[in-house]
Amino acid sequence: MSDETGVPAPPRRAYRYYDLVMAAFVTVLLCANVIGAAKVAQIGGFTFGAGVLFFPISYVFGDVLTEVYGYARARKVVWAGFGALAFASFMSWAILAFPPAPGWHDQAAYQTVFGATPRIVFASLVAYFSGEFCNSYVLAKMKLATDGRRLWTRTIGSTIVGEAVDSAIFYPVAFWAAPGWSNELVVRVMVANYALKVLWEVVMTPLTYRVVNFLKRAEGEDFFDRTTSFTPFSLQT
Repeated sequence: MSDETGVPAPPRRAYRYYDLVMAAFVTVLLCANVIGAAKVAQIGGFTFGAGVLFFPISYVFGDVLTEVYGYARARKVVWAGFGALAFASFMSWAILAFPPAPGWHDQAAYQTVFGATPRIVFASLVAYFSGEFCNSYVLAKMKLATDGRRLWTRTIGSTIVGEAVDSAIFYPVAFWAAPGWSNELVVRVMVANYALKVLWEVVMTPLTYRVVNFLKRAEGEDFFDRTTSFTPFSLQT
């Protein structure tokens, strides 16, 4: 392949594990939102959404992608996740809209699990999009500022920012002034879940180090975004 000048274009870099990491990211994201979103759990008197224990894993994958492959390739994965969430939301709406067959009595159960209101779906999509891009942007910029040293400051620092943006958008947009939700409860749940997500990232830091170091060796890549365009609205790598 050559460009418009007739000069052969350099071959695109092939990676062994990039597609697998992308698939893992989208899988965790979908499962956390579809399976974990409707369950409210309580352990030791602490009440939380069960999905909160799994959703931060997507941020770990986001950190790994940006650290190893760079912001532009992580951006493609964020868009893939956004598309998957949007399709899952549409499919949930379509399945619930089909009239149940006579003798099938589980429509109410399906509605309870998959019947998120348009307001919650919108809040989830906007919060995910904003939070993930902030996470990748902060990590990429911190990597440049630290010259690739002190990985833990980037993984934790980017999560602090990304999860803050995600939480600050999702909970007010989804639940502010909603029936059964006082403003004080919205703030309390938002703060508690945010703290839990960040703590989970800190706990997983040793595992993040192992995965990042493995991928850097296996791929022969440690990307620095020195000339990257940081617009989120592009799929170019």
